[in-house]
Amino acid sequence: MKDFSTTRSGLVLGIESSCDETGIALFNGRIGVIVAESLHSQILLHAPFGGVVPELAGRDHIKYGLRLIDSTLKSAGISGNEIEAVAYTQGPGLAGALLVGAQLAAALAYAWGKPTIPVHHMEGHLLSPMLADPAPAFPFIALLVSGGHTQLMRVDGVGRYGLLGDTIDDAAGEAFDKSAKLIGLPYPGGALLSRLAANGEETSFAIPRPLLHSGDLNFSFAGLKTAVANEVRHLTGTALPARGAISAPQPILPDDHPRRADLAASIQAAIVDCLVAKSVAALKRTGLQRIVVAGGVGANQKLRESLNRAAEKVGATVFYPPVALCTDNGAMIAHVGALRFAEAKLDYSVNVKPRWDLAELRAPTPCA
Repeated sequence: MKDFSTTRSGLVLGIESSCDETGIALFNGRIGVIVAESLHSQILLHAPFGGVVPELAGRDHIKYGLRLIDSTLKSAGISGNEIEAVAYTQGPGLAGALLVGAQLAAALAYAWGKPTIPVHHMEGHLLSPMLADPAPAFPFIALLVSGGHTQLMRVDGVGRYGLLGDTIDDAAGEAFDKSAKLIGLPYPGGALLSRLAANGEETSFAIPRPLLHSGDLNFSFAGLKTAVANEVRHLTGTALPARGAISAPQPILPDDHPRRADLAASIQAAIVDCLVAKSVAALKRTGLQRIVVAGGVGANQKLRESLNRAAEKVGATVFYPPVALCTDNGAMIAHVGALRFAEAKLDYSVNVKPRWDLAELRAPTPCA
């Protein structure tokens, strides 16, 4: 377990509200332990619309934010006055959702007379494997696969990040979810596609591996989604619209189609192959022997198995956050808040960053 003694932080309250999960957690920075946490998912709220509705997301954070903080404090048996700082997700994310968390953090911190710590959402994911046991030591390669992000980073320390590769269009998580929708799975379909894939044959369909041999460390998944759409048209007997004609609606594969599981397995294998190949290439290019996987797609069992095998062949070790911390959560925000405790300020202004490049971050100033 990582030594957090140099952060000089005690209890840090973390508030995550960047998208469709309201996450609250208490993290003890002196001993590196999650004291208590609560999480509310908005999946059922957004499912009828097939995706996240920003206005509804913001309203739901308002509804659940305070009650989750209250339940988290009660389960830990502490009061707000015992907290040393309030960390919150400043960005990136949905503007309205971020504003709810930022205003909540500012109001509570002001009421308790405590400082606030703005946190980059992706830094939360990036450093979440440090909450596992064993935890990785710096430096390492990070494969970030969360929501609209698919990136390879070189991590030399907290705030010392170098971008090695990025997606030029769709991210891996988007490829999973969009493909799942095409084969008739409900929102959010990425995890459901993986479960369905367990019953299929991954070599049944020739799903492309975009940029697999490009020579760089970038990703591309938009073409993969188009290939899946074409396979669905073929399987349903639906012709492509004539050139120049108004596009016809994209067909969806019926639930009872006999090739559904095979297509799911082929899709998953193609996405995983791209992620694994680029990750191994990053290890070879940098000469590092540690890689961490963070973000929602990091919970995918096929990815974990394939990357573990590939890393072992090149003498590298793979680290993952606990499965429960792969999706958005308050613990990763409180954790980064503890690591950046030296940046805590009695600043109660509300300023969110819906777009925020991870490369803009800097290493925290060491505590005196």
